[in-house]
Amino acid sequence: MRKFTTKDLTLAAVVAAIYAVMCYFGSIFGLTFGPVQIRFAEALTVLPFLFPGTAPGLMLGCLIANLLSPYGPVDIIFGTLATAIAAAITMKMPRWYLAALPPILVNMLILPPIWSWAEVGTVNGAFWAACGFNAVTFAVGEIIACYVLGTILLKALPKIRFFRTMIPERRLAHIK
Repeated sequence: MRKFTTKDLTLAAVVAAIYAVMCYFGSIFGLTFGPVQIRFAEALTVLPFLFPGTAPGLMLGCLIANLLSPYGPVDIIFGTLATAIAAAITMKMPRWYLAALPPILVNMLILPPIWSWAEVGTVNGAFWAACGFNAVTFAVGEIIACYVLGTILLKALPKIRFFRTMIPERRLAHIK
């Protein structure tokens, strides 16, 4: 395991701030916590593939963003946990085109039951219907944010000299 450097800490802080601001901006348009949640900030969840040091920043940014969640403490806790798990798995992905998969799957599995419980309050037919609906809408939003926007990030950042120097060589080989 490599050391967490000052550069990693700075990058994590910047990612946390950008994630939170993007979520708050998306809240203005009802996208961050809407019926079909499209968090443009989720595009950043692919960054641990290139920059492992961004994982703590994603978790912190998600925590800050979820403080405004209409689903309250359960979303603050489990939403942040889902982002942390997804970031940890994304760091381990062998190829760039798989980097968006963990945030999509983890959010689709962890968050719909939590949101459904907050909406329905008991496990019954309405809970399972809400859970299915939430899983589909989470998947759609995550695919747009992670695979579409995240892929653009994964392909663009290595072309910028400043970022290229921070990307481990083994990851650069997988981007081409």
